[in-house]
Amino acid sequence: MKTPAAHLIPSRAPKRAHFDAETIYPILDEALLCTISCVIDNRPFSIPTAFVRYEDKIYLHGSVGSHFIREIEKGIPVCIVVTLTDALVVAKSAFSYSMNYRSVIIFAQAEKIELPAEKVKALEWLTNKVVPNSWNYLRLVTESEMRKTTVLAFNLEEASAKVRTGMPNDEPEDKQLRIWSGIIPLQTQRMAPVADQFSQHIPLPKHLNL
Repeated sequence: MKTPAAHLIPSRAPKRAHFDAETIYPILDEALLCTISCVIDNRPFSIPTAFVRYEDKIYLHGSVGSHFIREIEKGIPVCIVVTLTDALVVAKSAFSYSMNYRSVIIFAQAEKIELPAEKVKALEWLTNKVVPNSWNYLRLVTESEMRKTTVLAFNLEEASAKVRTGMPNDEPEDKQLRIWSGIIPLQTQRMAPVADQFSQHIPLPKHLNL
């Protein structure tokens, strides 16, 4: 593995950094949202959006009318951040409170997907990530919808992960204090689907039976 660029190495707790696909890809595959940031006209912008990874790229979509999308599709540098929070770390002092997390930071430039077939494929990957196995259940996308949609890809060549696990790192003199310490696990869970007013009498499709 080549030596990572300096801007990929965290200044705090660099031992928690990872640069391998075996660490980075599962984080990207589990997360539903990323935040993409850039500078436009000397002003910072950040937008949260759904995304999907396929092989060594991530894909996202937006309206062709979006000012943000129109700017980043030009290829300006962006920073993309993904974070999964696994636990609250409850220490014996407020100074030592922390979180267990898995995060990825990507530095990249957008590649606009122009071919209609490639755009549809990327939207299929994204749809099936948000709701697994749902693409083939839905009506087909229309040409009008495709004209209104921009799909962008970002290479994962400049990506790094940072991971914290385990119990609190209390100061040695605090470890024997009669103060409870440990972790509070967190979990994101898909709940039972709730039908809208137009679907009350439609059987729940097999792919939504959680």
